Amino acid sequence: MKNFFPEVRQVIRYEGADSKNPLAFKYYDADRIVGGKTMKEQLNFSLAYWHTLKGTGADIFGAGTYKRPWLQNNDPMKDAEDTVYAAFEFISKLGIPYYCFHDRDIAPEGETFAESCKNLEKIVAIAKKLQGETGTRLLWGTANLFSHPRYTHGGGTNPDAMTFAWACAQVKNAMDATLTLGGENYLFWGGREGYETLLNTNYGREQDQLARFLHMAVDYKKKIGFKGLFMLEPKPHEPSAHQYDFDSATVLGFLRKYDLLDYFRLNIEANHATLAGHTFEHELTVATADGKLGSVDANIGNPQLGWDTDQFPTNLYDAIKAMMVILKSGGFTNGGLNFDAKPRRGSTDTIDLFHAHIGAMDTFARGLLIADKIISDGELDSFVKERYSTFDSGFGADIMKGKSSFDILEKIVLENGEPDMKSGRQEMLENLINQYI
Repeated sequence: MKNFFPEVRQVIRYEGADSKNPLAFKYYDADRIVGGKTMKEQLNFSLAYWHTLKGTGADIFGAGTYKRPWLQNNDPMKDAEDTVYAAFEFISKLGIPYYCFHDRDIAPEGETFAESCKNLEKIVAIAKKLQGETGTRLLWGTANLFSHPRYTHGGGTNPDAMTFAWACAQVKNAMDATLTLGGENYLFWGGREGYETLLNTNYGREQDQLARFLHMAVDYKKKIGFKGLFMLEPKPHEPSAHQYDFDSATVLGFLRKYDLLDYFRLNIEANHATLAGHTFEHELTVATADGKLGSVDANIGNPQLGWDTDQFPTNLYDAIKAMMVILKSGGFTNGGLNFDAKPRRGSTDTIDLFHAHIGAMDTFARGLLIADKIISDGELDSFVKERYSTFDSGFGADIMKGKSSFDILEKIVLENGEPDMKSGRQEMLENLINQYI
């Protein structure tokens, strides 16, 4: 077997915060117990196959800058075989438990649909063997319904019924592959499920089509006995100007409208939250408020740029706030933190992939430790509880129990006058977070 990462000769280890070794974890201690679970179980780190293994360094202004040794065969299937071996070598040396993929990441499109399916089956067989040898698991699989020109106008929302049928057939085979590999979830990301202009779009009809598409997926899930979770991933725009999965609230509203809420959870991406004008913790909070957090694409975006930059997460404040939301919701069940992120275009060496993942894993490990401490101490939660305490007794409690009315509340206002102004203490609470850092 080829050695694609000879510069890393052993598994990356935890050495503590004082270590100067760039190929060591400073905070991620996989077996350390935090919040009743090991760090490994709390964080469930996952490799993003498409960026880490298939990324070329290309951006919208220039060609690729990486020359990956597993992509040099001038034969798509040989490249695919080398790539799956490179993936599991990387996963093993980094010591992460999961990976994720799109069907067209791990196996190339063929000349016909049947050939594409055979390509996928061949690579899935290799991946299954390597999973058994390494103990690595599949966090989720999905189908790429956005790269091929046939999906220019969408997959499940496409105005052409034959293209819709292709999307369904492709998802069927991607679900089969996910089942074969023991995937714990299956993801739907509507990369082109949206529109550019309403001049040629029947918005209501496309919504109905998307719902029918997802209902058929639910039917097939039941047919094949797939026990994993279904997840939808919100994103506001890019590539479509107006995407139907704009943010968490939009997706949850869609699921409720079409009687799909019981079958889906959300996969929240930090960079997508930025593009929607939200914070990462906001999108997580909206999902957890309905008990619908499934998994997380852990990355950051550049607020100075208007597109999905997919940078590795190194912002400690974001990690702390995200882990506070996740821990308070009970932690992941089937989900985890998937590094849907790529090194910068100028970080051209394969060892840069290790530096990027190590930094991201340490960021979330440290965020987990701090979030657990904040929650355990209870000072922040006590402040929030006190802030809403007037709804816990008296007429406030009656309001929430449905025992009040406009007439009753008008009488209370007339008898008591203006309410007391109470500070939200934002600066004090921000200082509190800093104390833990």
